[in-house]
Amino acid sequence: MHVLFVCTGNICRSPLAERLTVAFATEIGTAELTAESAGVGALVGRWMDDDAARVLAGLGGSDEGFRARAFTPALAERADLVLTMERGHRAIVLEQAPRALRRTFTLREAAAVLDLLPAAELPTASSVHERGVQLVAALARRRNQWRGSTGATDVHDPYRRSAVVHDEVGQDVARALLPLLEEATGTRTPVR
Repeated sequence: MHVLFVCTGNICRSPLAERLTVAFATEIGTAELTAESAGVGALVGRWMDDDAARVLAGLGGSDEGFRARAFTPALAERADLVLTMERGHRAIVLEQAPRALRRTFTLREAAAVLDLLPAAELPTASSVHERGVQLVAALARRRNQWRGSTGATDVHDPYRRSAVVHDEVGQDVARALLPLLEEATGTRTPVR
């Protein structure tokens, strides 16, 4: 399963989610779960924000080698799941890559819809790729049952904000993301 994370500058939220996913996959020993990230207003070539990198390290991930890059439709087309940090990012992704509709969600929207899924609709396949396909299909089927407000769907942008805000955003991303990764892989969270 290949996940694309999208935010604005691609230096705080989306690389945090990307690298947390990579740490999760490494910890459970699977090459079937991969991730990348991009920004709709990317600060191309920049390293991860220092506070975001600090938060990531505290969650078990590494920003080593990271450089920000711009979102392109091709990135969405090759992803099995596209998770954006805000509704506005989702709208931009879908404007540029409309065929990605059924597999594009805000991160918090996907997490909330996962909570609504009955046990009978949770993934049952043995491979991570197939579990991911099943999970994305189930999320797409049930997405209309959850309609959160903007505040409920958006992960706030911590750029140029305090270390405390970065810590809160890191916890918000981890709380929303890790249950999705657990369900996609059929494992329990090895990182926090």
